[in-house]
Amino acid sequence: MRDFRAYLKDKLMDRDEAVSYLNVALEEYEKDNDADAFLLALRTVTEANGGISELAQKTRLNRQHLYRSLSNRGNPRLITLETILHALGFRFSIVPLEN
Repeated sequence: MRDFRAYLKDKLMDRDEAVSYLNVALEEYEKDNDADAFLLALRTVTEANGGISELAQKTRLNRQHLYRSLSNRGNPRLITLETILHALGFRFSIVPLEN
């Protein structure tokens, strides 16, 4: 039987699943300001789509910088997050809050 992490990575290879997963992580961040959970979600999507080494090639960012940025101690700059998201095929989006 496969473990949950392997199952999750398989699911996150699907673009729509990855978008939903990252959006839920952002919603959770809005509730509790826990950036670690969002960075973990982004790291998991990265692993499902080729890993840090491939991401480093796509972004032209240093692997160690990416590991550090996506770690639970990471505090990446907005430009780094944007670069990572673009390399994964995503972008930031702003939506109105529900009243």
